[in-house]
Order: sequence, then structure tokens, then C-alpha cells
Amino acid sequence: MEKGRKRIVGYVLGLISIGFVLLTISIFVFPHSFIDLAFSQEVQEFQNPFLDSLMKLVSWFGNSPGSSVTVLSGALLFLIFKYRKEALFMLLTAASALVSTLIKILVNRPRPSEPLVRVVQKANQQSFPSGHVMFYIVYFGFLTVLMYHLKTIPKAVRIIVAAISVLLIFTVPYSRIYLGDHWFTDVLGGFLMGMLLLYLLSYFYFRKPAK
Repeated sequence: MEKGRKRIVGYVLGLISIGFVLLTISIFVFPHSFIDLAFSQEVQEFQNPFLDSLMKLVSWFGNSPGSSVTVLSGALLFLIFKYRKEALFMLLTAASALVSTLIKILVNRPRPSEPLVRVVQKANQQSFPSGHVMFYIVYFGFLTVLMYHLKTIPKAVRIIVAAISVLLIFTVPYSRIYLGDHWFTDVLGGFLMGMLLLYLLSYFYFRKPAK
């Protein structure tokens, strides 16, 4: 049973890795895809000031200094309540920013620009992959894993934190496209790489139980 589960996990990770490599190659060959443009136009079809503000709020946790505040506050809370190992691993989620930056430099894909899309919030770094999506998958994904695993935390707290984390994970890809910061393939690449990093982080966390 255990071997079969490990084999399935290996297959899934392999497919995700192959998918990311193929996606990266396709962006090198076709940096401007009609699929990306069509997706952005569809997402940006309905626009209003309230939605602009809401999407900016969703993306805040991945902006600077929002991401630093999010990581440090999460680690500090775990440390205050004597979850030292969890605090350390929450700090390690920040490594996703380094991975994202390295890939962005290598791929060097330009950001979406006007008049192709409406740019609500201008970003500086390259476009592929979405660093926000990667960070949300790793940070809020790992936080969800901890809420499932740490039964010593009150159930109501675990449910609320996990629900908010999952909500942010699923809304941030939409917000990045809506704000004109990324193409669809950028957020897809961020999702795939984020899943790989989340598995890696979770693997080392569960490898040796905390005292």
C-alpha cells in the first residue's frame, strides 16, 4: 500500500516537472500566445474600482513588504506558541522568492503591457513564472498542511486559517491576470513550480517529527 502511494506521488511529481519544462520551452518559442491574450481579455472584461481594490488586497501578501511581513509574522506566531520547527519551516517558505527570481532572469519574459491589456498595478521583475502564485502555493499551502497536521491547535482556529489560506491560493491567479501583472501561462508556471516546492518543503518537514 505504501509503495503504491509513493509510486503515485512520484508519477504526479514527474508529470508536474515535465509540464513545467514544456511550458517554459513553449514560452521561449512563443512568448506572445493568443491563449494568454484571450485569457486576459476575458478576465478583464468586467472591471470596476471595487474589484481593482479587492484584487490589490488579494495580491498584497505577495508584494513587498507584504510578503516579508507575512512570513515573519507567521513564523513569530508559531514561535510564540512553542512550535519551533514549524516557525523555522515558515521562514523557509521565503526561499520561493529566490527560486522565482532565478527562473525569471533565465526566461526573461516581458510583463504584459498596454494596449494589449489594462495594467492596473505595474510590476518590475520579469513575467514568468508568477512569483505571487508560487509564494501563495508554498506559504499558504504549507500553512494549510500544518493546520491539518497540528491537532493540538484548536479546531476552530485550524479551520479558519486553512479556509482563508485556500481562498487566497485560488484567488491570487485571477488577481494577477486581472491587475495586468501576468499572463495565464505565467500563473500556470507559478502554480506548477509552487507545487513542487511545497512537496519538497513538506517532505523535509515530515521526514523527522518535531519533539
